[in-house]
Amino acid sequence: MTVHDATLFELTEEERELLPTDEDVLFYAQHGWYLSKKLFTDEEIDLLESASENFYAGHRDRTLPVRPPKLAYWEPEHGPVQRHNDYIHYEDDTIGRILRKPLLGAVAARIAEAERIRVFQSTLIFKPPVAEEQSNIVPWHFDRHYWATSTSERMLTAFIPFHDCGEEMGTITMVDGSHLWKEMAENDTTSLHFAERDRSELDEMLEENASYNGVEVVKIPVHIPKGHVNFHHCRTYHGSGANVSDRPRRAISFHLQDGENRYRDFRRSDGTQVAYNHDLLVRRTAAGTPDYSDPEYLPLLWSSR
Repeated sequence: MTVHDATLFELTEEERELLPTDEDVLFYAQHGWYLSKKLFTDEEIDLLESASENFYAGHRDRTLPVRPPKLAYWEPEHGPVQRHNDYIHYEDDTIGRILRKPLLGAVAARIAEAERIRVFQSTLIFKPPVAEEQSNIVPWHFDRHYWATSTSERMLTAFIPFHDCGEEMGTITMVDGSHLWKEMAENDTTSLHFAERDRSELDEMLEENASYNGVEVVKIPVHIPKGHVNFHHCRTYHGSGANVSDRPRRAISFHLQDGENRYRDFRRSDGTQVAYNHDLLVRRTAAGTPDYSDPEYLPLLWSSR
């Protein structure tokens, strides 16, 4: 399948009313997160849920030509753990079409103060209603650490639940204002995904960074009504707790990049080259490096030009 970027992005008058206000943009800049107005209709969200069930049952419109070594990809044999499936926008056309709603990209562009917004990654998530399931607990981290091969500091994530999502279900929790913290000395292990690191070490890192900045850790579980979206900055610490409700928590974590983002070579102190999953999939630039504007995998969501 060949995908080309759209050349025209328009919003209806009703959609323009849903864009962040100047006060909302300021809130995001100060706090590192923003809960949107209702961006998706109930019908769109219900279609996301039904499409996700079809996906879990085996439906694919296409599959990745290769599976990168660090791909998150739950399959039935993995059992009743928290499910993560990357590249859901690529493998399922129904989900991809809804996620490419121009309004979502326009909201992201407004708070990130960017002219263009592209997909960076999308992960379908299913958190089972099992209070003691350890895989349901996501430790404190921020996404920029895992995007070491990206040049941008304006990347952000849209967390899209398929239902009202509160603390009982293990909603996403923000560490308020943490995107403004200065980091302590560089640590090679920060480029490793939290699944590859000790959870207690990540908790300690959060507290140590707060102390280094002379601030308290303020944790805000975000209650997200159905159809609303929580956006957070790529340097905002976040995590989530157990699902102690009687129903699964279903969502998509939709990672977004501004149009200025490019690939960069990043190596750890021992010389090991850091790689992101895209690097095996996307086309190459004239210089031979991975092209993070490849419309096949990383389509354009919004452009104000």
